[in-house]
Amino acid sequence: MKIKKGDTVLVTKGKYRSKTGKVLRALPKDNRVIVEGVNIVKRHTRPRKTGEKGKILETPAPIYVSNIKLICKKCKKPTKISYKIVLKKGKKTKTRVCKKCGKET
Repeated sequence: MKIKKGDTVLVTKGKYRSKTGKVLRALPKDNRVIVEGVNIVKRHTRPRKTGEKGKILETPAPIYVSNIKLICKKCKKPTKISYKIVLKKGKKTKTRVCKKCGKET
């Protein structure tokens, strides 16, 4: 999966289309990500202790990774990601590259 925790992304499909947010958590086994302020669902919680009231909590739910695009840090545009293999200190490292501007993200 090319999207990581901390990336800024743009939602391309669904109810929250054209909203941007920061990735809070990546779930690579499910091909989903949790984006801050997007796909908010309400969870009803029961009271745990005596005298405590039940609550309705609003939490972000996961979004399928194909419905979002990464926003490049350099050119500030939504883009696809490619990989470039670079030799650093005799080791091969894989870096993410923006397909629009060609800079490392």
